[in-house]
Amino acid sequence: MTTTAARTTDAGRIHTTLASVFAQARAEGLLHVRDLDTGAEFGHGADAQVVLASVFKIPIALEYARQVAAGELDPARRHTVTSAHRAGGSSTDGCAHDVEMSARDLAFMMMTISDNAATDLLLDIVGPDRVRATLDELGFPDFGFSSCAALDDDIRRELGLDPERSLDDQLAGIPDERLLALRACAPGTSPSSTPREVTALLAAIWHDEAGPASACAEVRDIMGQQVWQHRLVSGFPEPGVRLAGKTGTDFPVRNEAGVIEYPDGRRYAVGVFLRTSTAATRQPLADRAIGRAARAAVDHLRAGT
Repeated sequence: MTTTAARTTDAGRIHTTLASVFAQARAEGLLHVRDLDTGAEFGHGADAQVVLASVFKIPIALEYARQVAAGELDPARRHTVTSAHRAGGSSTDGCAHDVEMSARDLAFMMMTISDNAATDLLLDIVGPDRVRATLDELGFPDFGFSSCAALDDDIRRELGLDPERSLDDQLAGIPDERLLALRACAPGTSPSSTPREVTALLAAIWHDEAGPASACAEVRDIMGQQVWQHRLVSGFPEPGVRLAGKTGTDFPVRNEAGVIEYPDGRRYAVGVFLRTSTAATRQPLADRAIGRAARAAVDHLRAGT
């Protein structure tokens, strides 16, 4: 049996390991891991506010699935992504022409490839007030979310950019220090939460406590099809380990939240949130640090039970 003193010593070692992992990536990092079956948990700054970036799309997907389960929303009904939602980026967000797809596929594109245009159209469909009400009902009144367009508009205003032009087209040449100081990169002035709250929301979804079982199952299924393999997945390369996640990226912000399931059936909700020292688009050290940090924390929980 592991003694309390030994567990405390082991936890201290993991904190030291995490500090080293984040320092090597030139980042500040916060983390929370929750064993979904035993309730055991481990946190590294887990109650500090963090910028969610696209991790805030999880409750939007949940509200979509809840409305489908309640018969309020037809997942097959077609909707059109128009220039009113497109701002440039991945998937429909970067398409040159209007794209028509079902409500279900908007949710799919939002979660699997982090499509911002699909996000904003789906948020219009389900209603921001309904997303807020669901988060409040579940006990997350401080869990933030927004439309992607609203966040982009705030950045344009703060940087004095043309409101009619694509944000990405106007960022070249803006100094790092101005981008790092953006309100969008600061907790409290951008959609925020805490690592512990994020894993609690994931736990509610994985335990079928965040809505009807069919709704929770749909969110789990879509999150399991995320295409990005460079963050959490990098720490869990073994065959048979399954991951479902949602990334978040905004200038120095590098995040991922998700659930890791081992072949033995044990499941862990993980949230890793980084703020790096640069606004560079490509930051492979930070991306890998997310996987390394998650693995160290999950291994600690697995060793202690």
